[in-house]
Amino acid sequence: MFETLQPAPADKIIALIGLYRADPRPGKIDLGVGVYKDRDGKTPVMRALREAEKRLLQGQDTKTYLGLPGDTGFNTAMVKLAFGPAADMTRIRAAQAPGGSGALRLVAELLKRTRSDATVWLSDPTWPNHPPVMRGAGLKVRDYPYFDAASGAVRFDAMLAALGTAEAGDIVLLHGCCHNPTGANLDAAQWAKVTDLVVERGLLPFVDIAYQGFGEGLDADAAGLRLLASKVPEMVVASSCSKNFAVYRDRVGAAMILARNSAEADVAMSQMLAAARAMYSMPPDHGAAAVRMVLEDDGLRADWEAELEEMRLRMLRLRVQFADALRRQSNSDRFDFIASHRGMFSRLGLTEAQVERLRAEYGVYMVGDSRINVAGLPEDGMDDLAKAVVSVLD
Repeated sequence: MFETLQPAPADKIIALIGLYRADPRPGKIDLGVGVYKDRDGKTPVMRALREAEKRLLQGQDTKTYLGLPGDTGFNTAMVKLAFGPAADMTRIRAAQAPGGSGALRLVAELLKRTRSDATVWLSDPTWPNHPPVMRGAGLKVRDYPYFDAASGAVRFDAMLAALGTAEAGDIVLLHGCCHNPTGANLDAAQWAKVTDLVVERGLLPFVDIAYQGFGEGLDADAAGLRLLASKVPEMVVASSCSKNFAVYRDRVGAAMILARNSAEADVAMSQMLAAARAMYSMPPDHGAAAVRMVLEDDGLRADWEAELEEMRLRMLRLRVQFADALRRQSNSDRFDFIASHRGMFSRLGLTEAQVERLRAEYGVYMVGDSRINVAGLPEDGMDDLAKAVVSVLD
């Protein structure tokens, strides 16, 4: 049977990791993989999470199933983190999911059951896994313009024009903050206009919030999501703890539903849990239990928020330093947008050939579309890196 298969296309980021590891050059730089790194290039366990895990180890006396929704305390805490402490819990339901990808797929499966002929509109560009996750659930996908590589800005007028052609009942996937892969984000006025358009055309907003706390802060990063929630009758959300809690391989996420009323929320939740049962049944407990403990304990939460803020501010400093170095080396403002972007990523606007030259000639590794992981920038080697980037420009 398997002889009929053809090899699946290699994941570009996974392939990049392999190339980086095989490179013997001591000064090589990894700007590709999407995990936070500290000054030493490590991705540490956060202090509050480490303490929470110790307490779990000491206090846990069973490994029995929690049920299809997972850890209900975790779910409530995640709803309040995303929607705010005053969230209307009568209209919102949440299920723990295996990571942000699991949350996206779980919501996609619900949407397929809700309206099988709907189209999901994705930003161009978007996270490379968005299209296959949506298509894997049987949903149709279309793009809306989002990023101008030349200026580093959001193509907002073009975005609105494209979404203005969407049909009632179509789904608009929006990055809640820290757009991946560009780092270019909607401002408050733009969020307001998008919200108005969504309401006017009867679209369903689908917010993917995977980097809350990495942009402007925990509450500011959720401002667009909360504005939508205050105006629309229905929406769905996929949330990830991989980045802001650094629990990447523990697979901690949440799928959330905002319905018109409690009865419809219950029905939608039942369908989402039925989809979960058919895919993986029960979500893993450990990571979500640790996150829940951090969010519910005042001391642990304060420590987590402090460390998260340290990470956020460090990435902002690196952005400014890299933009300044590029300005010095290029004698131009071409890359100034890097300093104004937010989150873990920015796209430099380089061609694939230029990216390949950086890898071959300088040992600088980034994704082919020139997305860089800001957290991987070398604090003591900004000018050398900037000089390398400028050297490959046409």
